[in-house]
Amino acid sequence: MFIPTIFEIKDKETAYSIMEENAFALLISQHDGKPYATHLPMVVDKEHGYLYGHFARANPQWKDIGNQNVLAVFQGPHSYISPSWYETQRAVPTWNYVTVHAYGKLEIIENQNELFHAMRKLVLNYEGSSQSYDYDQLEPQFIEGLAKGLVAFKIKISRLEGKAKLSQDHTAERQKLVIEQLEKKTDENSRMIADLMKENLNKN
Repeated sequence: MFIPTIFEIKDKETAYSIMEENAFALLISQHDGKPYATHLPMVVDKEHGYLYGHFARANPQWKDIGNQNVLAVFQGPHSYISPSWYETQRAVPTWNYVTVHAYGKLEIIENQNELFHAMRKLVLNYEGSSQSYDYDQLEPQFIEGLAKGLVAFKIKISRLEGKAKLSQDHTAERQKLVIEQLEKKTDENSRMIADLMKENLNKN
């Protein structure tokens, strides 16, 4: 990923937080000698530096992915930035966004206990404590049946790249003008970018 220094996320904890908050990732590998990608949820184990997820067994990507070096893309909020928001029209449109790329070797989980653990962790991670659904109350036979349709995997993260393009290459005054316009929008992405821009300005 092309990352000008001014946009680089250097703090690993920040990168992990973005991954956790935007965990529906794009997993890219080679399949039959061509690039292949699947959108899927992942669980981030930042303590041990792993990503966990699973394919539908019918998805052919898993069949030749074992031990490949793969790329998982975690896309955060993003928003169009109009030059009409600036103090001058002598400018061009751009896009502000946050993203993290995680690289690593993928390993298919063959051990059944590890597979069940990965499935449980994924479900509990997204259900939360306030939901009525209780994964732990499911019958073992039911879970085993579900597992037959899945192929679980883990990725040992070898490299993280993070980018937060938040108009840092413009003056503080212009950034404030952009924030003001983004806050007028009703979509969540624009408002999240506005919040991130304000946080970034307050750091400086």
